[in-house]
Amino acid sequence: MGESNVNLAALIGSRICHDLISPIGAISNGLELLDMAGAMRGPELELISGSVGNAGARIRFFRIAYGEAGDQTLGSSEVSELLDALGQAGRLKAHWRPTTAKPRQEVRLAFLALQCCETAMPLGGHVEIEYDNGHWSVTGTADKLTIDPDLWRGLTSKTAPARITPALVQFALLPEAAAAAGRRLRVDTTSTRIAIRF
Repeated sequence: MGESNVNLAALIGSRICHDLISPIGAISNGLELLDMAGAMRGPELELISGSVGNAGARIRFFRIAYGEAGDQTLGSSEVSELLDALGQAGRLKAHWRPTTAKPRQEVRLAFLALQCCETAMPLGGHVEIEYDNGHWSVTGTADKLTIDPDLWRGLTSKTAPARITPALVQFALLPEAAAAAGRRLRVDTTSTRIAIRF
């Protein structure tokens, strides 16, 4: 995957997320109106509302991780709220530690690294995303990690993993996006902890 392919993937990601966020927002607004009117209450509405909220959070996450980065910055509270919303429906809890706004391009790298960590934690866990003096670390901890050595080696070697499925596309995109941003990836693993630094 060359730089032009990374840019094309980002444009495709932006387009898909842009086209999906409006109808999901409309469904969310419709559910709020039904709730205010008292037309529908109960577990069914809660299930639909929770699912729509999760879908909206995922699309906003994907828009940052896979969309065009641009020159924007993202505020700490905005990113924290997004990760909290994602965590409500899953077993993975992510904690955003930077306290100041960060360039969207760097947040994108952190989100891709977060998705890489998520693949190693099928039973859930915690991910800490930290920034210190120009250096990022995305650290996942869980009682049990499932790590495919070839897949993870692809993050730091010049040879891409032999087989990338749609569920693992972050492993192909992260090294290319990091190189385009002038960042070098490092990975450290133990039996219960995995850290990606850049």
